[in-house]
Amino acid sequence: MAAATASTIVHFADLSDAEIAAYVATGEPLHVAGAFTVDGLGGAFVTRIEGDHHNVVGVSLPLVRDTVAELGHEWTDLWRETGTRA
Repeated sequence: MAAATASTIVHFADLSDAEIAAYVATGEPLHVAGAFTVDGLGGAFVTRIEGDHHNVVGVSLPLVRDTVAELGHEWTDLWRETGTRA
């Protein structure tokens, strides 16, 4: 068993009430964790990201890779098709 955490700080622009209303009206923030997507319409409101941008998009791939290694496996082992060995 292994566990890990990572944090990222996302800085947003100052938005007008009209910009917020227009963004919410698109429906995008209603269907995603955190109510915005850095790779979607909400990305224009993000002024800076401190830390691992993977955390903002989904899951920190570097952190998952490190955790896989902690468990004694190689990241590239995950690339192999089921039932095949190199």
